[in-house]
Amino acid sequence: AGLNKRTTSKRLAEAFSKFGQVIEARVITDRISGYSRGFGFVKYATVQEAGEAIKGMDGKFLDDWVIFAEHAKQREAPQPPQQATP
Repeated sequence: AGLNKRTTSKRLAEAFSKFGQVIEARVITDRISGYSRGFGFVKYATVQEAGEAIKGMDGKFLDDWVIFAEHAKQREAPQPPQQATP
């Protein structure tokens, strides 16, 4: 379970602001439909504030939906295709 499809970036910022200074909060939306994809990102002023938010919000309800809060994982760069050797 991720974010409720009706959760907005503003609502995400409001919910997470009780744990520290939110620099940015963004719900990720589908490029074509504009609807939420069910997840988002919150950026804090400090790593400590982010840690407190994760502890405070993980498994809690936001907009009648149980959410999971965790540190963002960096995406790995796509690897070039391997060429077969004859």
